[in-house]
Amino acid sequence: MLKRFLPILDWLPKYSKDQLQGDLSAGLTVGVMLIPQGMAYAMLAGLDPIHGLYAVTVPLMLYAVLGTSRQLAVGPVAMVSLLTAAGIGALQPATPELYLVYALTAAFLVGIFQLAMGVFRLGFLVSLLSHPVISGFTSAAAIIIGLSQLKHLLRIDLPKSEHIQEMMVALAKNIGNTHLLTVGIGLIAIVVIKYGKKIHKSLPTSLLAVMLGILAVWGLNLTEQGIKIVGEVPSGLPGLSAPSFDPAVWKSLLSVALTISLVGFMESFAVAKAIQAKHKDYQVDANQELIALGTANLGAAFFQGYPITGGFSRTAVNDQAGAKTGMASIFSAILIVLTLLFLTPLFYYLPNAVLAAVVIVAVIGLIDLKEAFHLWKEDRSDFWMLIATFVITLTMGIETGIGAGVVLSLAMVVYRSTRPHIAVLGKVPNSTYYRNVQRFEKLEQREDILMLRMDGPLYFANLTYFKDRLMNLMTARGKALKAVIINADSISHVDSSAVHALKDWVTEIQAQGITLYFTSLIGPVRDIFAKTGLVELIGENHLYMSNQQAVDHFDHTPSNQGETQDYKDYALQSNVKK
Repeated sequence: MLKRFLPILDWLPKYSKDQLQGDLSAGLTVGVMLIPQGMAYAMLAGLDPIHGLYAVTVPLMLYAVLGTSRQLAVGPVAMVSLLTAAGIGALQPATPELYLVYALTAAFLVGIFQLAMGVFRLGFLVSLLSHPVISGFTSAAAIIIGLSQLKHLLRIDLPKSEHIQEMMVALAKNIGNTHLLTVGIGLIAIVVIKYGKKIHKSLPTSLLAVMLGILAVWGLNLTEQGIKIVGEVPSGLPGLSAPSFDPAVWKSLLSVALTISLVGFMESFAVAKAIQAKHKDYQVDANQELIALGTANLGAAFFQGYPITGGFSRTAVNDQAGAKTGMASIFSAILIVLTLLFLTPLFYYLPNAVLAAVVIVAVIGLIDLKEAFHLWKEDRSDFWMLIATFVITLTMGIETGIGAGVVLSLAMVVYRSTRPHIAVLGKVPNSTYYRNVQRFEKLEQREDILMLRMDGPLYFANLTYFKDRLMNLMTARGKALKAVIINADSISHVDSSAVHALKDWVTEIQAQGITLYFTSLIGPVRDIFAKTGLVELIGENHLYMSNQQAVDHFDHTPSNQGETQDYKDYALQSNVKK
């Protein structure tokens, strides 16, 4: 039970030397990425750069202890940074100190919201993201992030945008300003990262590219040739801090904190699920992820950070570099702490182009073309849902893409539930079995009997579709039709609207002189039929266990006359749950 609340207890006792090698390589690589990324994202959020580094110390360690994803790298991300800046900027804080207090308070509120959602087990909300939606979202986000790194790889000016059309226009305008030496360093780094493992599969290629880049710039004095480097990294460990507990401040930040809580979690979980699909040795739990992210945000609030979530590019790099457990995140946090204390000079000459290469190689692997081709062949509706999510994310941004994905998933669920599968059944020759006439050949059908099966609950949203289908089938049979048999073994629920509609249909069908039977009603539906008077209206001797019994009764030759009374007694026991 303790492992459920402290997932670290699941993998830490079984920790091996093989895992250490991958975790150490990934932790160092992601730690190196976090230094410039943390600083840049903090500036994007309107804070001093140092607070971006503070946000990936204590929060990163807290997530490693409580999180269920073993590759997710939490910390500042562009989307959350933009939301933080927009939310706090609207309050127009008078001083930088007050701005920081608002940022700490936002992180505190995000932590409270996410922690509460996890405790009350609201993680089911992420089930609204179907696999095609996740695939479309991750592929589009990978392209957006990859394009965003071209400004470092080519050393040109590109806007901070999540819209591909804006990126492409800016790229076309500035491509002539490409710095060839920067491109050369970036391409060499890509080759090292992508193909270095051919030398030895355990070679930490990302870390190797970082080291070679630093040595090249330092040894050849390439900064004089225009190579952009990370430069000086501020030093110092985070001290304790406190958010504001002023109700007026909480009220002002409530909407932005709730937005970050939901959007940040859904993006983080989508990334975690996409990465977990490559690993079969653990499962990602949505509720525990909420608890872990909520606790990490509380850590940010009390250690001079700001709202954090799972980072898309860093998680991809973490996985690509060989991360096996949460120990990789702990190594990343330790590296940042050591860097803040002692190692700042070592990363001074790190080229931005090398970091861009690390990100680009990692996200290329997340563009899932195979899934798109598979869905085109197997399920066109899911294919178009994937494409729609992909296009919306590319053109309107990651946040909008996630929201659109949820809406599309819900819309597809509603659409499919309002149009349930309805099969016309025919008899298998020389047997008492009945099957879908569209799937099996040479089935026997009688002109005077219409037998059908509905697969799904019968409720207010699909009543019209069911009735229209039923009436069309009855009309097609014409005057020859004498009996309708509805096989109900796949009807899982009947709501009050359906009960009222059924009463009208039964009366209407009986008024036409057509006999109506129901077969194979499951326990909960039998109870509803008994309580609402449908049993009496349909007739107790028109409810049967099997299709063949209903046919035999219609033909006035029951196969087992005792079973009608048995079923009557069984159906009327509304307190019996089967």
